[in-house]
Amino acid sequence: MSSPSPLVDLHRIETSIRMLQQYLAEDDIAPLVDVLESLAADPRNKALHARLADVFEGLGPLQGAVLTYAPYLSIALAGDLFDNQD
Repeated sequence: MSSPSPLVDLHRIETSIRMLQQYLAEDDIAPLVDVLESLAADPRNKALHARLADVFEGLGPLQGAVLTYAPYLSIALAGDLFDNQD
């Protein structure tokens, strides 16, 4: 039996996108913004949640800046980390 897909707070995702676009260079965060926009459109898509984790991991040193301006992502990512992987 698979666990239900995690839900995301759409308002907080949209706020995170705006903050990231305002404070960080577009070239640096374009893949992250793309996956966040896709996630906002399809919040139950497990593949998008996995892609969010992969894209975030690929940010390297920018992870700190991303979490500074979009702290909700730590909650969204933590939900993926603790999801039951039956």
